[in-house]
Amino acid sequence: MIEVREHERPSTVSEAVAVQQRLRPLVRFDGQPAEVRTAAGLDVAYDESSDELVAAVAVLDVPALSVVDSTVVRGRAEFPYVPGLFAFREAPPLLAALQQLSVVPDVLVCDGQGLAHPRRFGLACHLGVLTDLPAIGVGKTPMGRFDPPGEPRGAWTSIEMDGEEVGRALRTQEHVKPVFVSVGHRYALDAACDLVLGLAPKYRLPETTRAADQLGRRAG
Repeated sequence: MIEVREHERPSTVSEAVAVQQRLRPLVRFDGQPAEVRTAAGLDVAYDESSDELVAAVAVLDVPALSVVDSTVVRGRAEFPYVPGLFAFREAPPLLAALQQLSVVPDVLVCDGQGLAHPRRFGLACHLGVLTDLPAIGVGKTPMGRFDPPGEPRGAWTSIEMDGEEVGRALRTQEHVKPVFVSVGHRYALDAACDLVLGLAPKYRLPETTRAADQLGRRAG
């Protein structure tokens, strides 16, 4: 079972920012698993008419890209919609879902940001630190400045914030919009991009994200 580090549940923006600033120094940037056999996709779907949500986790066998374990948790958002603080809405149900897995994944692939965040502590950092599992963020939309990468699959450019590289815009399919990869915890950026390319042989988004999204939609 995945063990989770506990922290106080903030009720205000200032309290949430303080939690991010306290946990941020715990992020590790070194290395990655010697072998990635399983990767977990994490996604949260919202009911547009209420604060209800569905958190879905799908664990894939990496060579086969087939689902070997999955969990779904239904709940309600416990924190308001505030840019830069999405983790306080999404982390609690995602952590609950992770704790229900029978397979401990080698890496978490989050539908969101890691270091590409105003306080360098996006959802992938948050979940990585609280579980101490390797984690990366693969966002659909950018956070930071970047130049468009070349058109071939595998082309990339740096994403920068305040003059610092915080991630990469990565072209997973030729002539298709890039995804935005950033380190979450216990992973190097080069290796994170290699993993994302391996998880996205046919489509723009990695199969981990696609599987978690489909799982959440079926459960919603």
